[in-house]
Amino acid sequence: MTTPLEFGLDTFGDVTRGEDGALLPHAEVIRNVVEEAVLADELGIHFIGLGEHHRADFAISAPEVVLAAIAARTRQIRLGSSVTVLSSDDPIRVFQRFSTIDAVSNGRAEVILGRGSFTESFPLFGFDLRQYEELFEEKLDLFAALLNQGPVTWQGKLRPPLKDQLVFPPIQHGRLKTWIGVGGSPQSVVRAAHYDLPLMLAIIGGDPKRFAPFIDLYHRALKEFGREPKPLGVHSPGYIAETDEQAREELWPDYKIMRDRIGKERGWPPMGRDEFTNEADHGSLYVGSPETVARKIAASVKALGLTRFQLKYSAGPLPHQKLMRSIELYGRKVVPLVRDMLA
Repeated sequence: MTTPLEFGLDTFGDVTRGEDGALLPHAEVIRNVVEEAVLADELGIHFIGLGEHHRADFAISAPEVVLAAIAARTRQIRLGSSVTVLSSDDPIRVFQRFSTIDAVSNGRAEVILGRGSFTESFPLFGFDLRQYEELFEEKLDLFAALLNQGPVTWQGKLRPPLKDQLVFPPIQHGRLKTWIGVGGSPQSVVRAAHYDLPLMLAIIGGDPKRFAPFIDLYHRALKEFGREPKPLGVHSPGYIAETDEQAREELWPDYKIMRDRIGKERGWPPMGRDEFTNEADHGSLYVGSPETVARKIAASVKALGLTRFQLKYSAGPLPHQKLMRSIELYGRKVVPLVRDMLA
């Protein structure tokens, strides 16, 4: 591989159970996320991404604040969102928050911009869900203009124009690394290429290879726009234990709780064990022993030409202690095994 493969972790700050089986307070979950990121840094994992949600089952609504706390406790891990829901935020404030994280972390900030698969932020912040597409397109256009870090002159339809406006603080070295998070829309893939931004695919179900046409489209679009090749990443859920059986038995009950809760909101039937097993065997659920998970990651990297793989390591109320063990196995065993398999 010409580009070194990077390994990341993602979490939405899923509200987890304590030792007594009761759900932990959101505040304690957030403190635990910081400890999980500190462990990831000690293990040499390249990236930690925090998702933004505004609902009871996820504790993180302000990823940048948690990332700043992580920055103070870590030395090398890169810090980002997964994703920032740009449609219901202000592009200038998003840039300022991440440029501030970049400053306090000495250049380790990244942002993954997306529309998000949850819509709670729209009524919460006073945005019209009927403008879902228009809001993202216009705000991304402004954010792309901010990345050049010069005086910004810009005009759209949904906010007043800017003329020769500087935004502070600037990135001290280079520019803010910005990805576009995509869940499977060809238009979003082409949009990432148009703005010359890396692509992060959220593959949360089905055979990862089914996304190969989107990657081909991205490469073709980059070429047609006269762009150089860009980093390409995948975010998928998973969990690691010492054996396949242990990993599946520990993950299954909590994964089903999360999946059924979201599925009920979206009209999906409850998840059966056969569906879970099929996703683990053939789909985009990276659950098992270090060897099993490593083989699956290596296969996806080869099939899709990835430069980064991000494991969404939290799933429903699965306890913090088990998440810490999974992170430990990911960093100490899975990452070296994948490197050996790809050598």
